[in-house]
Amino acid sequence: MISLLSVPVNTVCMLSVLLSATALAGVPAFAATDEVIDGLPSARACAQFGYDRMDQDEEGGSRTRSGGFFQKLISPRTASPPLPAPPANSAPVGGVVSQDTMAMEAVGDGVYDQPVDTERYPDATSNPIKQVADDPVSTFSIDVDTASYANVRRFLNDGHLPPRDAVRVEELVNYFDYGYAPPASPDTPFAIHAALAPSPWAPGKEIIHIGLQGYDIAADARPPLNLVFLMDVSGSMDDPTKLPLVQKALNVLIDQLRPEDSVSIAVYAGAAGAVLPPTAGNQKLKIRCAVDAMRAGGSTAGGEGLALAYAMAEEGFDDAKVNRVILMTDGDFNVGIADPEKLEDFVAEKRETGVYLSVYGFGRGNYNDVMMQTLSQSGNGTAAYIDTLDEANKLFRDDFSGSLFPIADDVKIQVEFNPDRVAEYRLIGYETRLLNREDFNNDQVDAGEVGAGASVTALYEITPVGGPLSADPLRYQKVSTGPVAASDEIAFVKVRYKLPGGDTSILIDRAITDADRSAGLDEAPEATRFALSVAAYGQKLRGDPWLAPEFGWNQIVALAKGARGEDEFGLRAEFVKLARAASTADSVNE
Repeated sequence: MISLLSVPVNTVCMLSVLLSATALAGVPAFAATDEVIDGLPSARACAQFGYDRMDQDEEGGSRTRSGGFFQKLISPRTASPPLPAPPANSAPVGGVVSQDTMAMEAVGDGVYDQPVDTERYPDATSNPIKQVADDPVSTFSIDVDTASYANVRRFLNDGHLPPRDAVRVEELVNYFDYGYAPPASPDTPFAIHAALAPSPWAPGKEIIHIGLQGYDIAADARPPLNLVFLMDVSGSMDDPTKLPLVQKALNVLIDQLRPEDSVSIAVYAGAAGAVLPPTAGNQKLKIRCAVDAMRAGGSTAGGEGLALAYAMAEEGFDDAKVNRVILMTDGDFNVGIADPEKLEDFVAEKRETGVYLSVYGFGRGNYNDVMMQTLSQSGNGTAAYIDTLDEANKLFRDDFSGSLFPIADDVKIQVEFNPDRVAEYRLIGYETRLLNREDFNNDQVDAGEVGAGASVTALYEITPVGGPLSADPLRYQKVSTGPVAASDEIAFVKVRYKLPGGDTSILIDRAITDADRSAGLDEAPEATRFALSVAAYGQKLRGDPWLAPEFGWNQIVALAKGARGEDEFGLRAEFVKLARAASTADSVNE
């Protein structure tokens, strides 16, 4: 009997062929029932489902094996060839460093020393200050991703500052719940909130705080799920922070499944294969056995894995369900289609099928954030980074509704500034989400997805007319303000969105006026003050030039501590610790 568990970690991938979901049609399934069948995966428990698993026996000595399910997926076992010595200068393959395991730095003839860090991050320069007289309109796609926050936390917990490009300020800000009031009716999925306060880091400037709050779907009204778990089981995932954490995270998600939900599982290494046919959500033990049986080994055919997962999702597609692929990977695609641009085109085409994509990143050393962002932004998807089991609990337990149940697609924000009131503005973050002005009304232009109960926060730094300008005024230009609806208007916010599966966008809007202004920073809403502390933290980590020299880590910590509020899950208290850790790491680098 052949078992994926019996394949050594560094072996070339043993998945022999690309299978479709129908290849598993012969595997027996439980009859439809509401009874929940659950328990801890073990050799004996998993054998009944045909899954091969190695476990310690009761005496903790010999190993036992069970089942033969993987015989359908894996070619006959061969001897493991020795790993070739990595080249001294690994050339990128399709924009991704090619490697089965982390590359090693050459220090002599055939001798390798410390691991080379091959992590990849998007190169995004911080947004510039814009003159309202020249460019009064700002347009961007919303972003509810939180990957950057957890990834930055990983670096700081290791005692290091993160790479500047790893810091996306909007993802740091959007990690937190700001307690925005929900919309009065589900007929309009968003409520727009706004506040205006003095900038804590730039005298004479102000911050416009815009918040969108989505309505939450009652638990008994949530539609059924058609999920495909796509697990990266390549050699690069052989690390405690990767595949073992993937398995723990998926088990948290399995806890939330209902009888009407359906789960399939695909894996990929050197090739791709289906390892679980569509299975009802109450068959939790069977799903856990499939997840728990995976072991890492081989290269990374991520493109084939995505193709298979989408095929499985499409086969089980149902308009009445939420159809979603959930990808768990370090993003290190190095076999087959590995070019981010080609994968972007593939995923962009697949979003037209109505299948959503959620991308969850893991690990360190070769984490490919470029790939993760490419996939999530192209596939009607969201991206997060899971560094701990606590983060998995946050995403798949505490934020379960927002992670899996969409309430709006292609959500865009456009802000027009009143030139009679605002001289300059700067959008804080969203550098990879900027849109052209004309994209706002074009329903063919893709934008972000928002889940049930989720919120979106955006911050603008503005210079009021008469305030300290960043650039000299032009000598000859005349400003034409045009008609203004009301003299106290500072800006006008418009939001476009589509209902899930819809083709035509819907518009909602709101004016920002003097009534939204706080007299001083201390009088500003708690949510605004905390969001500003997180934004300052992100800008400081990026080394952005907008913070006054005297506004440092101590001021960021003080601002956050003064706005912690109730902090039910301790996330804001953790943020204060991270800001202090950043201060320590920053002082070491000086």
